[in-house]
Parts: sequence; C-alpha cells; structure tokens
Amino acid sequence: MGRPTRPLISRERAAREALSIIDIHGLDALSLDLVANRLGVKSPSLYYHFKKKSELLAEVARLILMEVEAPSPDGDDWKDALVRLSVATRRSILQHANAAPLLLQFFPRYILLAGYDRWVAPCPLPPEKHLILIEGTEKLTFGVALFEAAHRARGMEPMPAFDRNKLPSVARAIRANILAEEDLFIATLRAFLDGLELSSANDTRKTTTVRKTAKKTAAKKSVAVKKAAPRTRR
Repeated sequence: MGRPTRPLISRERAAREALSIIDIHGLDALSLDLVANRLGVKSPSLYYHFKKKSELLAEVARLILMEVEAPSPDGDDWKDALVRLSVATRRSILQHANAAPLLLQFFPRYILLAGYDRWVAPCPLPPEKHLILIEGTEKLTFGVALFEAAHRARGMEPMPAFDRNKLPSVARAIRANILAEEDLFIATLRAFLDGLELSSANDTRKTTTVRKTAKKTAAKKSVAVKKAAPRTRR
C-alpha cells in the first residue's frame, strides 16, 4: 500500500498516543502498528512523520521534556531558579516512568541545548565554572529521576532490604534522614550548587592572593636590582 496523499494525523498526536501506550504497557509493547490502530488509521499514515520506530521514540523523548513546566529564570536567585527547573524536570520524568529510559537513548542536551544556554546565562560564576554547572546539574537531575523511574516501573523499593548490623553506616544514614524523596533531591542539588559557588569564591581569593604576592615579589626584585647596580662616578 502506498502512502496517503495527505497526512491524517499530526506528529505530536502520534507521539502522545505512543507515550500513552508506553505509560500503560511499557516500552516493549510499543509498535507503529499499535499506535496507528489506536489513532484509527493505517500504519502508512505514520510514514509522513516517522520513517522508523526510533524516530517515533525520539519524538516521545522530546515530548516528555517539552511537558516540563519550566519556571522563568528571571527575577530569582540563580540557584533557586535552577532548583525549581530541576524539580519540574524530575516530576515530568516520573509521570512517565516507563518511558524514562528513552532519555538515555535520546540525550536531553541534544533536544534542549538552547534551553541550557538560557538557564546558564544568569549564573554569576566565571565562565570556567559554567560547564561544571551544566554537567553537575544535568547528571544530578536526570540521574536521580531515571533511578527513581526505574524503581517505580519495576515496583522496587529505592533501598534494598539489608542486615543493619552488617551495614551500620548505611543504617545510621537512613535513620538520620528525615527528608522525602523530592526534598532529598533538592538538598543534594543545593549542596552541589553551594559547593560550586564556594569553590568559585575560593578560586577568586587564591587568584587575588597570587597576584598580590607576584606584585610584592616583583617590587622586591626591582629594589634589589637597583641596590645592586654600580654607581657611576661624576
């Protein structure tokens, strides 16, 4: 059968239907035929938008990220803004736990790189810290969300059962923790951001100290050279 003369469905509609299937039945259940059937069309209708299943999956991954209710980066402290964005991203991913592994196949920065640029722009840290900020925030946000999604999709507890007498340090950490999962994520992310800010301030102080020391050393050398220079007789 040839392709229809005009598209019967939109790219976004097909991706949303695919995401709905994945949410209910899991990634392995998805097929172009099933998506077409759910949309009430024949499979060739999907060929207007997707040449193969991987293209549909890429659009599903993009859809998950586009659903993030991103707050405005303007007006807030740069760290507060990033925390709120990361929390919104985590929540969006966890709403689609079965589809979350797609973000390991279709990397978020390939989809949202312009967004990365927008969110890093307000950061007052020096440029040499910006890539550290991108790497750390991205890995913490998506790493935490993907681990949590995997637990939910498989019906597993975040922490396995273990003998607390044999692993006393882990047991002590669990007993001392009073934070729910999202609050624990926020605390972890803030610890990273605060540490990066402190590291930047320390680097600035070290650089200032080195420059001052260099100036003093240069001044001493200049005085020593003048003293050592032979005097000309008149």
